[in-house]
Amino acid sequence: MISFQDFTTLVKENRSCRRFDTAVKIRMEELTDLVDLARHSASAANNQPLKYILSTSEPINQAIFDCLGWAAYLTDWPGPDPSERPTAYIVITGDHTITGKFWCDHGIAAQTLLLGARAKGLAGCMFGAINIKKINARLDIPDHLEVKLVVALGKPKEHSVVDDVGPDGSIKYFRDENQVHHVPKRSLDELVFKTFS
Repeated sequence: MISFQDFTTLVKENRSCRRFDTAVKIRMEELTDLVDLARHSASAANNQPLKYILSTSEPINQAIFDCLGWAAYLTDWPGPDPSERPTAYIVITGDHTITGKFWCDHGIAAQTLLLGARAKGLAGCMFGAINIKKINARLDIPDHLEVKLVVALGKPKEHSVVDDVGPDGSIKYFRDENQVHHVPKRSLDELVFKTFS
């Protein structure tokens, strides 16, 4: 059984990554391994309505890349240049032939995929800022599948650190002069609203 300390390390190392080493290609088998992890995750009413579109193809990766909003707080950065782009994507969709409500299934699945990727020495980023019309057209996604999230994956090429939220209260991530990605997090004391024991 995995120790709590090992799991804590995995979670804390699982930072959103937006720059990747394109020399390291992800194999399709690795993507299906990750989807198999997500398949074993919780699903509301056990409906299991999620369907996945997997890509390690450079042309398809480019098509998906063009549909994503990369970093809202980094206003002067349009996203990674071609030498730092993901080498794989998983598009998470909900199948309306199974149910009309997907609840938080796609969030659970995406986090599971990312934790699995991190355990493999990879990294990724979860995207909700998606041009749905464009991605549906480019990937020829049928009407009964609703795109919920996209997970970009690759070998990480950036360093991220977690900081405490500063006196100004800003939670906006930023890059410093050395291109280290900083992610401010609220304190545990601020998050625990009330306790009963």
